[in-house]
Amino acid sequence: MNIISLLSSILAAAFAIAVFNRYRHSRRLFLLLWAFGLFLYGLGTLTEVLSSLTFNTLILKIWYLSGAMLTAAWLGQGTIQLLVRKRKVASVLLGGLIILSTVSLVLVALAPTTSAAAGYDISQPLSSQYKDILTRSGVIVFLTIILNIYGTIGLVGGAIYSAFIFWRKRILANRMLGNVLIAAGALSPALGGSFLRAGLADMLYASEFLGIILMYAGFLLATRKEKEPEAEPQPVAG
Repeated sequence: MNIISLLSSILAAAFAIAVFNRYRHSRRLFLLLWAFGLFLYGLGTLTEVLSSLTFNTLILKIWYLSGAMLTAAWLGQGTIQLLVRKRKVASVLLGGLIILSTVSLVLVALAPTTSAAAGYDISQPLSSQYKDILTRSGVIVFLTIILNIYGTIGLVGGAIYSAFIFWRKRILANRMLGNVLIAAGALSPALGGSFLRAGLADMLYASEFLGIILMYAGFLLATRKEKEPEAEPQPVAG
């Protein structure tokens, strides 16, 4: 069994629940979008666990949708929803993402698989075999690229921008460092592709685990309430 991906799934689930609980109390939409993105993150790593035990076409398609297409986009949308001041702009972008996600879901659900599925090797990562098994149309490939670019710009770019603002103003150091960790965590899984091409599958799984750890730590740090400085005692008038 893929233990590292299982740990990533558990941590992503805990993170998603924590963010959703914050949404329940504040009703701020960006938290709901982050919670959904984290749910997709955990779903993607969970399907890696399942694919290390057996092959199933449904598992493959859920992995591709959650892990390869939608996770970054929905996490990025959460950050965009937080940072964009014009509500109409954020709403239009969210509506567009919902449409693209729905189209992606339909296209991947209908995508046929090849005979290579019969030779699936559970000892090898799904991410190194799916291209031979899942028939991806040009539209699916295009949507995958666009969604990941959009999500990366939103999540990583937004986190770096926020960190820069806090650094420039010399305020809320915890939020500055928290956003740096979030940006690093978001970039970590992207490095997994390089490890995979080098034949280091375990490092791919480790990069996903490190990514969720860094993002969770960054979120906790950025949302931590700093203690207000205690007021100095005032002299009593005689």
